[in-house]
Amino acid sequence: MTLPENRPFRFGVNLVAPAPRREWAEKARKVEDLGFDVLGVPDHLGAPAPFPALVAAAEATERVRLSTFVLNAAFHNPVLLAREVVNTDLLTDGRLEVGLAAGSIRQGTGSADVPFPSAPERVGQLERTVRELRALMSNPEHSPQPVRPGGPPLLVAGNGDRVLRLAAEQADVIGFTGIFTDRGEFPHLASPEELGGRVDLVRKHLGDRVAEVEFNLLVQQVIVTDDPKGTAEQWSRHPLAHFTPEQVLAAPAWLIGSERQIADLLVEYRERFGLSYIVVLEPWLDAFAPIIELLR
Repeated sequence: MTLPENRPFRFGVNLVAPAPRREWAEKARKVEDLGFDVLGVPDHLGAPAPFPALVAAAEATERVRLSTFVLNAAFHNPVLLAREVVNTDLLTDGRLEVGLAAGSIRQGTGSADVPFPSAPERVGQLERTVRELRALMSNPEHSPQPVRPGGPPLLVAGNGDRVLRLAAEQADVIGFTGIFTDRGEFPHLASPEELGGRVDLVRKHLGDRVAEVEFNLLVQQVIVTDDPKGTAEQWSRHPLAHFTPEQVLAAPAWLIGSERQIADLLVEYRERFGLSYIVVLEPWLDAFAPIIELLR
């Protein structure tokens, strides 16, 4: 089995900083003007509330798609989530995309008062949520009805075997984080070989769906520099760093180099792993825009 070739790139940005209405609208227009295809909002306490933020972004823009990137399934009752999804889908004229994950770090809840179940429990909740959401979106009796039959495109993100098998079965987009949290206390940067192993697992379970499903990568850092080696060495000396310069330079979730070097890396990742949908975080919005231009 081979990965689909030459799938067009899509580029997204996760807006993580809350803002008043006018400032939020200006940020949304900037995302669109810079050439991004998708504006995402995460589901972290302290970040914008995803659904109202996406509706406000839709009011300020014309083209860019709007994504929950990603909802923490443990936060949501599937039936109530379906209500939020469908109404947001209607209010954004069908531009909504729904991203879901199990939640991987305790700090993501932002509060000791928010329950944080065990990993198997969180994955189980994700499985129930995805299946029930799919069923509700496809039910002609459900009210209201989504813009398109079956509901908005669904992204499922994660690294574990159960999550990736679920994604291969149910998702339109499969999200790879490039950050693994299963080795002790500190997350670690996935190597190309580790990421490739996750992609191979997904390909195995996709079967005939392999040509239909989009592969996504969430990028943690975008550092434009003419001295990537020196930059990686500086990062590895940080008191909180748990990686070597070589690991930093090799990690697909960290993009370090000139604009052309980073663009070439993303072409390589598309050819090697099938990663065509690239999402960066809000702090790298401006730095990443020229790279989008190169890749168009």
